[in-house]
Amino acid sequence: MATLAHTRSRSTAAGPGAPGTAASVRHLGPNWYAAVMGTAIVANAGAVLPLDVPGLRVACRVVWALSALMLLTLLAARAVHWSRHGDQARRHLLDPAVAPFYGCAAMALLAVGGGTLAVGRDVIGEPAAVAADAVLWVLGTLLGLLCAAGVPYLMVTRHRIEPGSASPVWLLPLVAPMVSAATGPALVPQLPAGQWRAALLFACYALFGMSLLATLLVLPLVVSRLIHHGPLPLALTPTLFLVLGPLGQSTTALANLAHAAPAAVDASAAHAMGAFTVLYGVPVMGFALLWLALATAMVVRAVRNGMGFAMTWWGFTFPLGTCVTGAAGLARSTGLAAFDALAAGLFVLLVAAVAVAGTRTALGLARGHLLAPPRPVTA
Repeated sequence: MATLAHTRSRSTAAGPGAPGTAASVRHLGPNWYAAVMGTAIVANAGAVLPLDVPGLRVACRVVWALSALMLLTLLAARAVHWSRHGDQARRHLLDPAVAPFYGCAAMALLAVGGGTLAVGRDVIGEPAAVAADAVLWVLGTLLGLLCAAGVPYLMVTRHRIEPGSASPVWLLPLVAPMVSAATGPALVPQLPAGQWRAALLFACYALFGMSLLATLLVLPLVVSRLIHHGPLPLALTPTLFLVLGPLGQSTTALANLAHAAPAAVDASAAHAMGAFTVLYGVPVMGFALLWLALATAMVVRAVRNGMGFAMTWWGFTFPLGTCVTGAAGLARSTGLAAFDALAAGLFVLLVAAVAVAGTRTALGLARGHLLAPPRPVTA
């Protein structure tokens, strides 16, 4: 299995000014959107945390603003990448190790959009927040659908996938519609009552279904690869946390849909949606905790074997954040204090993971390491 790891390069990181040069943008891949996702989810998770912590709301607004700035900067940099280095951009699409990361672009748009409505409205006002979220949700959903269909198409028709090379990274384009399903319900009350609200609600359920069923097809391949071929390469070990993404995000989606249902459908349908949230979400959250334990053990093993920092460390962040929002949603649906405590505990882990990944990324950019040409890592 091959992926990409960044190392120092004489050609692009020869001097202090290298990170700001056009040459460095050439190697700016779609995986960088994971940093936006991981930052935005802190604000989104903090906004639904079932605890009254002094200063938390202000901190969430600051983190949301940072994620929005990161998104705008990265969109501009990626536009330069496509315009000046189209050959490299096309090479990314044809690389089975890189193409799945295009799903991160869709999720970054959706995560920042959701945060805009959740906490950004305190800064820019509710009308502007609703408009921004609506635009980002539509763009993110369309891009997510394109990635969910397009990346598997490329894997079948253009990529050459070796046996036993299944990776958790394959889940990235498939989870994007689930993020749409989780963030779309916040827009339901903004639509006219009746058909419009019901249409968006059921569209989100359709997005939930397509992502869930696609994940159920790919996840067994990932587990089979681990059992039959052993641990992932050290640089890829953090991607094991990506499995938490569809688990936590699907639970979040159902909780948010059930919360929005009374404004869109009749009471009996809304009650059934609420019941489905609990019947689905509690077992899935249990499996998420099991996988979290397994993935953590594998990361500890990798650290002992010399795992260094790579951009894959951002894989710790967004999936963990979805488990925070999923646990918070179950706390709202069940009234159990245990889910409140679970959400709070996972949020602490999330903040720590983002702080570490963000600091190491900033240092890597300052030193010119992370925008150097990647080298292949094989296993």
